[in-house]
Amino acid sequence: MAHDWGYGHHNGPSAWSKSFPIADGPRQSPINIIPEQAQHDPSLKPLTLKYDPSTANGILNNGHSVQVSFADGDNRSTLTGGPVNGTYRLGQFHFHWGSTDHHGSEHTINGKSFAAELHLVHWNADKYASLAEAAQHPDGLAVVGVFLQVGSSNPHLQRVVDAMADIQNKGTQHTFSNFDPSTLLPHSLDYWTYDGSLTTPPLLESVTWIVLKEHISVSHEQMAKFRSLLFTGKDQHPCHMQNNFRPPQPLKNRKVRVYP
Repeated sequence: MAHDWGYGHHNGPSAWSKSFPIADGPRQSPINIIPEQAQHDPSLKPLTLKYDPSTANGILNNGHSVQVSFADGDNRSTLTGGPVNGTYRLGQFHFHWGSTDHHGSEHTINGKSFAAELHLVHWNADKYASLAEAAQHPDGLAVVGVFLQVGSSNPHLQRVVDAMADIQNKGTQHTFSNFDPSTLLPHSLDYWTYDGSLTTPPLLESVTWIVLKEHISVSHEQMAKFRSLLFTGKDQHPCHMQNNFRPPQPLKNRKVRVYP
C-alpha cells in the first residue's frame, strides 16, 4: 500500500505514525548519542569496509534524497566486522540535510547537529536474497552513518555533487559508474553502534546502526548544490529539497555501545 509521506508540514515525520504505527516502536532511529553514556564492549570488532568502484551503477532523485545505487549480484562491496556477524553487501548510499549549514544530520551528538549525514546501506547477504527481503528482519541491515560538517571543499564528494545537475527533479536518474564510496569515509572508522530502524517510512526496525565518530568536510557551495535539488517532478510547482531528515527518537531501553 502506497503512502504519501514526505518532509512537509502535513506529511512529515510528526505525521508518519498515522500510516506507520511502528514509528512509535522500541528501536526507532535516529537518536541523540551521548558519548559519555556509551558502553565499551570488548566483543566489538574493527569495522572493515571493502568497496569495488565498478559496482556503482546509478544516481537517482527519489523525491526524498539523492541516492547512488550499487550492483547486488556479488560480494565485491561489503561490510564485515564491527558489531555484525557475516557479510553485509552495499546496496546504496544517500544523504540527509537541512536548510542551513548548521542543521541537517539525523543523528546528533550531545544534541549537536551537523550540516548533513551520509548513510551507506548494507544488507545481510549471508541470510537474505535481497536488500528488500533483508529489510524485513531484525538483523537484515547495517547502515554506516557519516557526518558532514561545513568547512573545506570535499574533492571526493564533488563527483556526486556534479552529477546532481542530471537529477534535479523527482524520479530522474542517470548513470553513475566507477565510484569508490570509501573515498567518502573519514580516516578513522571508530564508531558508536545501536539497534535501530530505517529513518524513512516504512521505518522497519531492521538496522544495526554504525555511526562514525569522525566527520568529513563539505563546503558551503557543495551544500548549496544539495539544496538545489527538488522534491517535485518536472510538471509540478518546484519545491527545493531541504530539511529531509527525521529528528532524534526516544532511546527507550536500548544501549549505545562504542568502539574502541
